[in-house]
Amino acid sequence: MTPAERVTISVETVNGSGCPAGTAEVSTAADNTAFTVSYSDYFVLAGAGAKPTEFRKNCQLNLRVNIPQGLTFAVAQVDLQGFAYLQRGASGSQHSHYYWMGSSSTAQTSHEFTGPYSGGWRTSDRAAALVYAPCGEARNLNVNTELRVDGGGADNGTSFMTMDSSRGSVRSVYHLSWKEC
Repeated sequence: MTPAERVTISVETVNGSGCPAGTAEVSTAADNTAFTVSYSDYFVLAGAGAKPTEFRKNCQLNLRVNIPQGLTFAVAQVDLQGFAYLQRGASGSQHSHYYWMGSSSTAQTSHEFTGPYSGGWRTSDRAAALVYAPCGEARNLNVNTELRVDGGGADNGTSFMTMDSSRGSVRSVYHLSWKEC
């Protein structure tokens, strides 16, 4: 079941080195089955020429969701994608979690990548248990992501990972499960 009326999602706050102001956008699918987060400056870098602070970045989005009366939703699946260039001996990781404000329930995922690696990466995770927004309460959804890269040593060249939509059709898609209250 999906709502007949259009669901809107707005970004209330954005925090983190992976999403400086104006570099993260959220859009809702026309059929209300998902929302998409697009990043335009989310990358990590390690090795030759990298600053010590560039190996790890995160982004926390606080989203206000306009939920139609009598319905609620949970995030059922998350599809993330990006690009990685990891030298032999280097590694990278992507972590994410999301939760309703005021809720102790948190869905978390982690994925590891090892070099040598050069190309697009994609992860898809189904929620082990659906955590629905409380019915009749206005609660924002927090979406937190993190990228890390370990260059594998000083003489190993440069390695990087990105979740940056400016390099193509790279987006993070959060699939929704709806139910009546």
